[in-house]
Amino acid sequence: MSSEVIKKDMNITSGQYIASAVKIDQYPEGELHEIAFMGRSNVGKSSLINSLSRRNGLARTSGSPGKTQTLNFYKLMAKLSDTDKRDFFLVDLPGYGYARTGKSNRQQWAKFIEEYLLKSPRLQLVCQLIDIRHDPMDSDISAYKWLIENDVPVQVIATKADKLNRMAVKKNVEAIRKGLGMKGDHIIAYSSEKGLGRPELLDVIGQILLK
Repeated sequence: MSSEVIKKDMNITSGQYIASAVKIDQYPEGELHEIAFMGRSNVGKSSLINSLSRRNGLARTSGSPGKTQTLNFYKLMAKLSDTDKRDFFLVDLPGYGYARTGKSNRQQWAKFIEEYLLKSPRLQLVCQLIDIRHDPMDSDISAYKWLIENDVPVQVIATKADKLNRMAVKKNVEAIRKGLGMKGDHIIAYSSEKGLGRPELLDVIGQILLK
């Protein structure tokens, strides 16, 4: 199946919450590909997941940073074409870099998140979300470098793109690229409010599901 077919036809046709986990034996069973989402607290992760799946309320949004404290697994069905539909797990990781979270909690979170990222055989891609309105923070840079150093495939997504005009989006995307020290990988500018970047992200996911 060509990428042109995916770009034209792919969509998410269903989504449901499956499980929350903090250790391996709590992960849902099955051999489905996993695509994980991570980022600083309040970067717009839940809004993006709801936008991507077009299921309002699938991932709960909150005005309180640090709300997500477990790995949350969602089962989504992707329609790649009229005759090809495939399920996959979307995994919502706890937000990083929230100062008011206790040190012991941060250490505990880091342990089970690292275990998941390094040991889940189904993990195909980590989407790292960064707020497009700001330069990458130290925690963003550290997380990105850790993923690269551990050979974890990563797709950077610049969220809240609707808050800026087109020229500012382009400028800030380049600032994120420079701040992370990226070589040449593509950054997706995304707006959960307007759907900007959704087709691009769906295409990335579609290519992974074809593997």
